[in-house]
Amino acid sequence: MINVEVIYALRDRQKVARLAIEEGCTLQAAIEHSGLLEEFPEIDLSKNKLGIWNKLAKPDAMLRDHDRVEIYRPLIADPKEVRKQRAAEGKVMKKGGGDATG
Repeated sequence: MINVEVIYALRDRQKVARLAIEEGCTLQAAIEHSGLLEEFPEIDLSKNKLGIWNKLAKPDAMLRDHDRVEIYRPLIADPKEVRKQRAAEGKVMKKGGGDATG
């Protein structure tokens, strides 16, 4: 048996499912065992990107002990498009999000 976590985060909350599963289990099997698909019906494994420790992974990736499986939400806006729009409007992006008057 190996221990893994399956994570799904929304803007206002996150759900962590801790599992003890059979060695040789796939990423998709861990998600199915986690109960998150029932709790969050908006998750679609054919559309949502998946990862292990912040690295994209395929559903058939084999898990290792202490892996953290992540289910990513779709992006609301394409970051490249947002940058293009800002550039077209002549706006400058600020680093750190702080006040530029300091």
